Amino acid sequence: MHLFKLYGKCSSTQRAILRSVKSFCEKELVPRVRSDYKNEHTDKTIFKKMGDMGILGPTIKEYGCLGESYMTYGLIAKEIESIDSGYRSMYSVQSSLVMNPISRYGSLDVKEKYLEHLKNGDYVGCFGLTEPNAGSDPSSMTTVAHETDTHYILNGTKTWISNAPIADVMIVWAKMNDVIHGFVLDREMKGISTPKIDGKLSLRTSVTGMIYLDDVSVPKTHKLSVIGMKGPFSCLNSARLGISFGVLGAAEACIQKTLSYAGDRVIFGEPLLKKQLFQMKMANMVSEYNLALLAAMHVAEHADNDTLHPEMISLVKRNSCEKSLYIARTCRDILGGNGISEEYDIFRHLCNLETVSTYEGTHDIHSLILGAHICKEKAF
Repeated sequence: MHLFKLYGKCSSTQRAILRSVKSFCEKELVPRVRSDYKNEHTDKTIFKKMGDMGILGPTIKEYGCLGESYMTYGLIAKEIESIDSGYRSMYSVQSSLVMNPISRYGSLDVKEKYLEHLKNGDYVGCFGLTEPNAGSDPSSMTTVAHETDTHYILNGTKTWISNAPIADVMIVWAKMNDVIHGFVLDREMKGISTPKIDGKLSLRTSVTGMIYLDDVSVPKTHKLSVIGMKGPFSCLNSARLGISFGVLGAAEACIQKTLSYAGDRVIFGEPLLKKQLFQMKMANMVSEYNLALLAAMHVAEHADNDTLHPEMISLVKRNSCEKSLYIARTCRDILGGNGISEEYDIFRHLCNLETVSTYEGTHDIHSLILGAHICKEKAF
């Protein structure tokens, strides 16, 4: 299906990793995905199985992690999301939003206490930034931290937090003296509750919840060594790069399913595959898929070479989500009524992509980030 040799630039190690991930997805995720989605079920052992493979926190170079490139991370995310966006969300939150800030900004005590357990999948992590009244504007958060002689005391509420109801470790962002700081919390600390958000119609394989903090006492060694919005944004940029690859896995799965369907579907006496309109739509979708993938790979190379500009992340996250949604919607339309059946998976991917397009920076917010860069004037 590919117009380009996707893995042409990959090393033998990268190709071996991706073969293992593909095998893992087919063996562990494919047989369960429809049931998990239908029943809104998240199995914590999936983290352990990812940990057994050694793919959690793949860009970290310590504590037994792979120490691989962002290109490798993105391609792993693409393989996982080709099965379901919820599974990729579980993977990327653990890797980019929990392990990454601990590795970059955590004290030695925190690193030694959590990183190996997170890498092995024994602990599950979550990232507490979004609040009920602070989504696209996280600087307006109301969660606060107060310093005592020996601890920090946290109070506040976070919402729409992936993994929260099952998390053992929580990265929580709070204001202290009007400056944002990050803290590493764990389930053993008193005053934490993490209720599940029920009734999601998207990302149903990944559990989402809230974090309530009621006078939570956090040791001083658990404060991250980063100040201001640089902290959460540096973590989110890593996750957004993974998303720019991941959503293309969902798009690719939709294209492959549609291509297979069209070979068997007979309409007006001929396979749908032979019809001009179908071939035009396939040409458009495969073009957009490959162009988006090449853009994501290009930005990953900049990340690996430490020549990345943050606006590059906004460009590819926005573009990949937009093009993947277009592909999923087109594939659903081609399949007609079958396009909404769980048997063909496309509508599940489409529902998931609606959410992925929104979280970690909406399409419009990334448009404003790019607009500010282009025009040299902020509109938000």
